[in-house]
This record gives sequence, C-alpha cells and structure tokens, in this order.
Amino acid sequence: MQQLMSDVYERARTLLGAQDGAAFAARLVAAMPELQRTVGQLYPDPAVLPQLIEDALELAAARPEPLRRLDRERSADPAWFQASSMIGYVCYADRFAGDLAGVRDRLDHLAALNVRYLHLMPVLRPRPGDNDGGYAVADYEAVDPRLGSMADLSALAEDLHGREMALCIDLVLNHTAAEHEWARRAADGDQFYRDFYLIYPDRSLPDAYERTLPDIFPELAPGSFTFDARLNGWVWTTFYPYQWDLNYANPAVFRAMLQTMLRLANRGVDVLRLDAAPFLWKRLGTDCQDQPEAHLVLQAMRALSRLAAPGLLLKAEAMVAPEILAGYLGAHETYHPECDIAYDNQLMVMLWDAAAAGDARLAAQALSRRAPAPPATTWVTYIRCHDDIGWAVSDVDAAAVGLDGAQRRRWLSEFYSGQTPDSFARGEVFQLNPTGASPISGTLAALCGITAARDAAGLELALRRLESLYSVVYSFGGIPLLFSGDELALGNDETSSLALRDNRWLHRPRMNWSGTVADSASVPGRALRALRSLGRARAALPALAGTEPTTVLGGNGPVLRYLRGRPGHEPVLAAVNFSTDPALVELPAGAEPVHLHSTAGVLDFAGDRIRLPGCGFAWLGLS
Repeated sequence: MQQLMSDVYERARTLLGAQDGAAFAARLVAAMPELQRTVGQLYPDPAVLPQLIEDALELAAARPEPLRRLDRERSADPAWFQASSMIGYVCYADRFAGDLAGVRDRLDHLAALNVRYLHLMPVLRPRPGDNDGGYAVADYEAVDPRLGSMADLSALAEDLHGREMALCIDLVLNHTAAEHEWARRAADGDQFYRDFYLIYPDRSLPDAYERTLPDIFPELAPGSFTFDARLNGWVWTTFYPYQWDLNYANPAVFRAMLQTMLRLANRGVDVLRLDAAPFLWKRLGTDCQDQPEAHLVLQAMRALSRLAAPGLLLKAEAMVAPEILAGYLGAHETYHPECDIAYDNQLMVMLWDAAAAGDARLAAQALSRRAPAPPATTWVTYIRCHDDIGWAVSDVDAAAVGLDGAQRRRWLSEFYSGQTPDSFARGEVFQLNPTGASPISGTLAALCGITAARDAAGLELALRRLESLYSVVYSFGGIPLLFSGDELALGNDETSSLALRDNRWLHRPRMNWSGTVADSASVPGRALRALRSLGRARAALPALAGTEPTTVLGGNGPVLRYLRGRPGHEPVLAAVNFSTDPALVELPAGAEPVHLHSTAGVLDFAGDRIRLPGCGFAWLGLS
C-alpha cells in the first residue's frame, strides 16, 4: 500500500500539477481507510482498488479548470450546500421550457424564486418509446436529443455557476435500458457484458428469488424477471421488462459506473441523484432492498468520486422505511460517509396526513422520534415530486396517538383520491393496492384543494394551505425543493396523452408562462408571490440552514410547532395550523416573539399566545 501511495503521488503531480496533485494525494490519504474497507469487502481482488484510484486520477486530470476552481471553493466551505439560501427547483426540461436552451432563457424566473439548486428530471438519452419517464437510459454519455446535446448541458451548467446555482441530474444506477450498448453487447453474446447483468438459463433461481420479492409495479409490470430470446435466458428486471438490472457483484460494473459519474461531473453537474439506490445488491431470501452491500457500493462511490471531483454531491433516492432512511446518509452504528443528501419522504407524508386530518399529532409523533441526518449531510424536503405519493405511515407512530396504521393508510388514499365526503383533494389512484392504501397521483393544486374549491372562501383556504405546506418544506431542515408548476398552482394535466398509460403524468404539467405576472390577483399570481416571499424570507434566516438542528415541540391538536437553530443563536419558531379554523400557538416560556414571516403578515396576539388563521403559518424569532 505504501508503494501504491507513492506511485499515485508522483502521477498526481505529473497529471495535475504540484498544487492539485498534492491536494489529490491528501484526499487519497484521508479516504484510504474507507476505500480499503468498502472496496475490499465488495471486491477482494487486490487489483481492483488501484485501478479505481487510477480511473479517478485520470478523470481528475480531465476536469476543466473552472470546475477545479469550484472544487477548491467548496472544499474550503464543505457546508456550502446547507446554507439557508439554498433552495431547489425540480422540473422536466421539456415541460418547463422546451429544451435545455429554453431552460437557460428562464433562469431569471428561478432567480426570482431564490433558487440556487436546479434539478432537471431525466436528461440522458432514453430508449425510444416507453422508457419509464426517462429512467430507462440507453446512453449515459448523451443527452436526450429532444432536449439538446452534452454541449448544451455544459453550457447550462456554466450559466448556473455564474449565478451561484448548482445543477442536479438523475443517474440511474440500478439498471440500464435493454437498448444500452452494454445490454446490446450482452445480447450479442459478449461474455464480458453478459456479466454486467443478472441472467439465468431457466426459472429455477428467478422463482426462488420471487418468493420474497415484492412487485414494484404490480399492475404495469408484474414480476421481476423477463425472458429475452437474444440472451436465451431470464434477465432481472425489477421495474419494467426493458430495464435490465446491473450486477454490482461484478467490479467491472462498479468501475464503469464510477467513470460515468465522473464524466458527468466533468460536464459541470454538481449533484447526482442516484436513482433506485436501495436495489443495488441482490440476496436470496430477502426483498433485495437495503442490503449491506448496497450501502458499501454507495460509500465506495462517494469516496472515489470525491478524489476526482471534491465538489460533487451524491443524492440518495431511497424510498425506504423512516427507521432506515438515515442510513443512506451514513448513519450506521459507526458513521461512514455515504450520500450527502437524501429525500425526506416521511416529512412529505406527514404533511399530507396533517392537512387531511386537520390534526398535527401524528406528524409531531413521527417527526420527533426519527434519527437525525449526520452533521455533514442534510435532507432534501418536498411536498411532492415527479412520483406518486405512497402512504408510509408507521404502525408504531399511529398506535402512539391512538390510531390504526393500516386504517389510516387506507383513509389517506381515499381522501386524496376524492372518495371521502369531506375531501378537498382531486388526486387519482396510481396503482390499486390490495390493502386499500393505494398511492396517489396529482399536482399540489389538485391535492391541496385549489382545483376543487367551489367558492372564494374555499379557494382562500386552499391557497393558504399551499403556502403553509411549503412553509414547512422551506423551514423544517434541509434543502427545500419546489416542484415546477407549484409556484403557479397548476392543476392536473388532463390533456396529457402520456397520462393515459401512466397517470403520474397528471402531476408533471407543462409550465403556463402566461400566468407568471407577479402583481396579478389571479390564483397563479398569488401562488407565485407567496413562494417568492417564502424564498426571500428563508434566505435571510441563518437558523434555517441545513446545519442547524430541528426540535419538534409537539402537535397541539391542529398546530405543529418546531424550533430551528440553537438556543442563544437567534432560533426560529415555526408553527403551522392544519385546521380550517383559527388556532392558538403556545410560545416557549419567557419567549418574546418577533414576526419574521407569516400568512397574516403580522403577529395576532391572544394573551400570551399567537392566533393563526385557518391553514395559516408563522415564523417567529425568539429572543
């Protein structure tokens, strides 16, 4: 190992120059214990780790100088992505602005929302025809030609960096399209590439695995294996038949994916959303999710990618139980750096639960007992995303507040699909679940009551609900994500032909740029002003940074209260009323509140408490 380190140091100085070469060597020294532990367990062959380090070094040498400069800046401020000014925006490039060039033309719109993090939904070239919304990638080295080219992606990244914005794109780790070059070579009989996939000559092992495998898309694509005549065998297809799962037990797969990650980083990508991260390792007799080796793969990827691109972040797409979610941020018995950010799915579900019930007790219970993100990491918080909403209500949490978990999950599905008499929502069931707890599709406007509002009073409550839900997303802790169209309160896209096959396209509407007049009294204008104001208020409050702790103070009936920041450091008290009736907010003993931002725009005192309007919120400074 000493000889390896010496050789790398000399090559790094040669390829990168004295300063950057020394920095690479220093990063390697710091990362070597993690690399030996992770790569050593995954791939015991002693030749594997030196080759991976060499790949990282060569791709570090290929990194453009402006990106190396950005790396140095971020290395000096490792919490750069946790600032309170960090607000994200998520969109499909074509539905937002036509193509990548169009996105570049709309950056002023994002800047007015205080956005500093742009997540473009799948942009890499997918297979033609059905492609799971772009998640069946046929070429990691090319952009979807409908959107532009890799040069266009790099130009967008350069524009974003000039505005101190970061670029996030999706990297599908678990599978490729059947049309990917690796898959085509496998189908042509190339054994090197056949070993990239999990291929079985008969149904013996697939049948054994499927005894414990859940169906991800039971209606659209039942089963986890697909027979392919070209392979003369059954290939593992967790999601759709045209998506072939990769075999991460093969070090060549890991190496190819690491090179892919670093080449994308060298194009200017700042954050890689690692799609389907829990599915990376297969083990007979399990559900083949969240296996220990999947975490080792992610930990090794982080360590190696940071050698070449220390400013690159990894984001885990891990829709797993709340009890294990923090593991994707490295929160194991012993902390091991893994992904830098992860989706806070539980917060989203609890907000929808509280909004439907007009009661914050379940949300307070669930959010107060979960594991926090490790200090060097943070969550991405959101009220909705491109996907359906699944009702991840814990039986333990439900029982703690006197509820039946299974019954609650069924009720949420019925409420948000508009089946209960008191529902304000107009979502649609995505796939029928035999338990009755079916996931739901729908835009924020459809789910929060704007679409269904029958009068001015109902519309007012729905608009407040939209703003209050985002007030939690913007203040609870982490990087808030604003999904495209929510700032204009866009409804379900009933005209989309794609929704006939997959109703998740209902909540992926095309932007209506005629509705972006900020001074308009229209619904789009009011929503836009509310979210612009939230962004400005958040950016000005250091206590809302991702590095600051969140303390849930309890759910007093309809009101959820939580404290952001540390005592003595200008903490912020946030309170949200999920009821349609006014509610009182209890203040910490001895507190002297200062109005920071709220639905009403002023503090409405009721003795030693604060009155919140129905579906209203307030951010209060405490002295």
